[in-house]
Amino acid sequence: MKTSITNIHVFLLLILGFNISYGQGKRNNDANTHAWKYEIEGIGTGVQGSYQVKIWSIGSSQEAVIEQAKKNAVHAIIFKGFPDNNRVKGQKPLATNPNLEQEQLAFFDEFFLNGGKYLKFVSLLANGSILPEDRIKLGKSEYKIGVIVSVNSAELRRDLENAGIIKGLTTGF
Repeated sequence: MKTSITNIHVFLLLILGFNISYGQGKRNNDANTHAWKYEIEGIGTGVQGSYQVKIWSIGSSQEAVIEQAKKNAVHAIIFKGFPDNNRVKGQKPLATNPNLEQEQLAFFDEFFLNGGKYLKFVSLLANGSILPEDRIKLGKSEYKIGVIVSVNSAELRRDLENAGIIKGLTTGF
């Protein structure tokens, strides 16, 4: 009887350990979302109304960084835009109101939830493969990874306008 109790304890400890580490990974991903720590650079233009960008994000695993990069890319197109470089003309952010994110916090919290609506407007390029020079180890278990994505800014703009979050291009000032 003592052996079966010990096996049950070990099993429970393993499950508890998995749940704690999974929860910490999720909290870290959520923390990364709310911190919005990323860098963006224009790579090219895709089909009309879309931009190809490399988004540099930080995380504990390649999978987590790739998912965070999708959020970061959409966030950048809405709130930051990206600067000119020698290949691509820079773009201004879709939002002209610098306080929009805070004023519409509930909307954007839901919009950027894991598996949220932001995914409609972003896709990985090159099947999400990462070049060796785009993977930088920062610490014992932290990486900065450059992920190339396409963001459909025309559809994103249309969706945000329809939701009343941003003003349309034809709306008066």
